[in-house]
Amino acid sequence: MLKGIHPLLTPELLKLLMEMGHDDALVLGDANFTAMSIAAGKPVLRLPGSTMVQAVQAVTSLLPLAADVDHPVAYMQVGGTQCPYLSELQREVLELVVGELQAGQSAQALERYAFYDRARAAYAVVLTGERQPFGNFILRKGVIGENLRP
Repeated sequence: MLKGIHPLLTPELLKLLMEMGHDDALVLGDANFTAMSIAAGKPVLRLPGSTMVQAVQAVTSLLPLAADVDHPVAYMQVGGTQCPYLSELQREVLELVVGELQAGQSAQALERYAFYDRARAAYAVVLTGERQPFGNFILRKGVIGENLRP
């Protein structure tokens, strides 16, 4: 254990977060997410005892969200619903990340298969123990740094 680091952030997950570069995407999948086929050789880490809310809290405690895109957060739209419908889980997660978004940014709902397409391009997948269907999110990594000096 280390001071100030969320206990869900395993050594493997910390390493993965450190290896990610600007604009790399991280999929946080529910327990039903088809990670092995979607990831196709990319890293898949498991947090089987965690909920999605706990996993998002842990990851966003260290991961800066991309500031240069309109939608640094995406989520899988619940099947058979129309935007702006959000499940209770989606509302809880989005409440967590809203403070991390820049002015003009928002989270993006993606239809299930569009979500899978975007997830295939992600850097890695973290599977949680979340049992709520359609409880899948993608976070795009930003940068930490100072403004350019003239």
